Amino acid sequence: MTHIMLCRHEMTLLPESARVILRPFIPSSVHRITTILGRALALSEEETTRDLEAVLQDFDARHFDIESSLLANYERVVPHLFTQATLSRARKLLIGALFSGEYALESAALFNPSIVPHPVQEGVPEGALRFIMSLRATGEGHISSIEFRTGLIAADGNISLDPVSRFVSVPDIDPNPKYKKRPFLIKLHEMGFDNSHTAAVMESLGEGFTRTDLDRSVAHVRRETRPISQDLTSALRCIQWLADSNYEINFSPKLAMSERIIFPVSANESNGIEDARFVRFTEDDRSVVYYATYTAYNGHAILPQLIETNDFLNFRVLTLTGTAVQNKGMALFPRRIDGNYAMLSRQDDENLSIMFSDNPHYWSDSKVLLRPVELWESVKIGNCGSPIETEAGWLVLTHGVGPMRKYCIGAALLDLHDPTKVIGRLREPLLVPEGTAREGYVPNVVYSCGSLLLGRELILPYAVSDRATSIASVNLDELLAALRT
Repeated sequence: MTHIMLCRHEMTLLPESARVILRPFIPSSVHRITTILGRALALSEEETTRDLEAVLQDFDARHFDIESSLLANYERVVPHLFTQATLSRARKLLIGALFSGEYALESAALFNPSIVPHPVQEGVPEGALRFIMSLRATGEGHISSIEFRTGLIAADGNISLDPVSRFVSVPDIDPNPKYKKRPFLIKLHEMGFDNSHTAAVMESLGEGFTRTDLDRSVAHVRRETRPISQDLTSALRCIQWLADSNYEINFSPKLAMSERIIFPVSANESNGIEDARFVRFTEDDRSVVYYATYTAYNGHAILPQLIETNDFLNFRVLTLTGTAVQNKGMALFPRRIDGNYAMLSRQDDENLSIMFSDNPHYWSDSKVLLRPVELWESVKIGNCGSPIETEAGWLVLTHGVGPMRKYCIGAALLDLHDPTKVIGRLREPLLVPEGTAREGYVPNVVYSCGSLLLGRELILPYAVSDRATSIASVNLDELLAALRT
């Protein structure tokens, strides 16, 4: 086997507990909510002002705009208020504080990175590349979200990261997102809800419709259908769930990339947005869009989802459809192949599969591409992000799980014109957990969700035992020579 020299860069991205957001902290018991409200309403205006000042003095410097967040959480408990008196802004803020709590996004881990070219390359020195790295941040309760870092890869291979802000901010959620009728219907069919009730809701909607249009149609069907059966209630609940799972979010352009946090929004991802695999996708007309596949987790089941963005400010989150939308680790090829989109996936928690589609939101008919062969991957094999196009073929970084649940990173080479053909594969891993990299939240793991190529260097960010992130680089010519040996 040709020797491959792996360069480990002297930088580690460690979890930072001080990066916090405000989340609702509202008891499930209505009695407890009203009891807390009663205590807040019993305070005099002087006491309210004094207590609010103490809260703001303690927490204001830890957040961009704490008062907006406190008022938002106040609005969440307004239905439980038992007074019609006009409340002062100070009292609303204090009530909001009573029903708020800080959440440390990355207190447990900052890991499973992917890396793509930044959409803005103006002012970058010749031969260099500005990049965006996505990271899975995990905090209390093992809830995962997506964070971002930016940096520069110099022409000489040196990598530098931009300073990371102390502050973080969640995006605004578009209250009236847009949907497309055909994929909506397909997903309802997959879920077993293509019945007369859903047909009645969808019939009045155009090929493109908004959440307002959908809610109006749902309300009309509920109002006009008698009696209200369990089937009707279940169908309408399913439609609402599906609509909630497809949403749009927007960040202020004033926020630095490291200040933008994609935190779980819908019920199906309430326990985490896991392992986003970002890819810069170039369409046949040379237009560019960034896609990311990720795993939504609600604490019981997983659901593959898709993110779309052009600028990392405005994001669409969509539910994928099709019989092959299952398990973890879907990774999109960076362009069409013979007019079709192509995707790597794992259908059976053991082998790596490939599938093709004329629609990036619909996937079926997968085919096994790689099966475990070597001992270090004998338990199961998956991908480490989207394939990378080279003149020799599609370079696929893989992860293999072997004895003692040890995760290693390997590589394979697929035919450029027919990626169902494997033309090369490393017999030994490219990267293994060793030394201090073996220790972490989940020991003996190295893992990546995406790499990129700059010149003849492969830039490989990777997670260290589900806790932190490091970066390595590999000479492409050495890697290709090893794959073709």
